Amino acid sequence: MHSRVFNLFCSICEAYFKKYPTRIGSLRFDALCLLLSMANVGAYSDVLVLDMVGGLLTGAVAERLGGTGYVCSTHFGTSRNPIDIVRMFNFSSEVNSRIVQATFTDLCIIRENDSTSFHQDLLKTEGDIKNTKSMDESIQETNVSSDRSCTSHEIFNAETRGQSSPQTDSNPPIEDDEGISVSSTTVKSISPGRQASSELVNSWKERGFSSLIVAAPEIEVGSLVQKLLPLLSYSAPFAIYHHCLQPLAACMHRLQASKMAISLQISEPWLREYQVLPSRTHPHMQMSAFGGYILSGIRICSDACNGSQQN
Repeated sequence: MHSRVFNLFCSICEAYFKKYPTRIGSLRFDALCLLLSMANVGAYSDVLVLDMVGGLLTGAVAERLGGTGYVCSTHFGTSRNPIDIVRMFNFSSEVNSRIVQATFTDLCIIRENDSTSFHQDLLKTEGDIKNTKSMDESIQETNVSSDRSCTSHEIFNAETRGQSSPQTDSNPPIEDDEGISVSSTTVKSISPGRQASSELVNSWKERGFSSLIVAAPEIEVGSLVQKLLPLLSYSAPFAIYHHCLQPLAACMHRLQASKMAISLQISEPWLREYQVLPSRTHPHMQMSAFGGYILSGIRICSDACNGSQQN
């Protein structure tokens, strides 16, 4: 039995492509699907994205993850890239909590200060262990003396407070017309794009991101990709979108010269829409034949890549 899965990002991308193509960098929905496929975006993945298409790429990755894994939208400088289109997906709070942002500088600083912070944490841990041992000994002596001095009056007060506590609930349940209790407390929704916590960044520092997707048609992508690739784990795939061919060709040449990636190829998505009617089946006359270009590859370990991490 054939079951069709509805993807919301395809409808949003198609609507923007027809009305406001410049806001999403002329990114067509078939090119967006090809980006997700070439970057191997799936459940429990940690995807690093450079989204300069209004948040369409971030929302598409978050929808593909389905509340598992994380999508980290990075940016250069102090100003964040807008991701307003993500709100059109109407994600739940669980999915929104998986959409985070972090500056490229923060990710690099944590990688470079790895050895220094490790030695500092080691010294701090040794000092905490010594202090904990002395505190445990004093706490044990205090507990022995306090247990002997416990009176029946204190036990009676504790039992009285335990019996009266259910009556002093600050937010009692409210019953509706059908007699079903409904809690009066409201849960505040989580907005997407919060700052990534230090625990998340530390985990990405240890194992790296599982894939990289770049959609930055307004800037030169060659130097940016060479800076972003060391943040990936080894054998991680990446995909780069651009509406022009020449920037991707130059980026591909730089990656081949630096030996940072293998399986490099430039693809051009091709889509033709047909009108299907009795005796009148033909391609649409006013269809768009341009879908941009995609550079894909796999990150590998090399001397040039290791040198960029140390510098």
